[in-house]
Amino acid sequence: MIFNELYLTVLPMIHLAANQYGLTEQVITLTPMREIATEFFADEVQDYISIFERRVQYLVGGHVLGYKLHTISTESGRFVVKVVQHVA
Repeated sequence: MIFNELYLTVLPMIHLAANQYGLTEQVITLTPMREIATEFFADEVQDYISIFERRVQYLVGGHVLGYKLHTISTESGRFVVKVVQHVA
């Protein structure tokens, strides 16, 4: 089994399409670099983990077998979520 180390990242998005101009939202994604991972506050990290865990079933298939999440505290007192992707 192969493991990919990824990080949970929340990105703000503003739509520019003519029929959705100005629609704003946040998108949770996975990035391969720790440097651009979102640093979550203690009172919000579990909410983002829960959202990801509810939706991760749609990211499993093909070579992707599953995901394991690990919370890592930072020097600033916030948290980064490391996501280990299991692939075969």
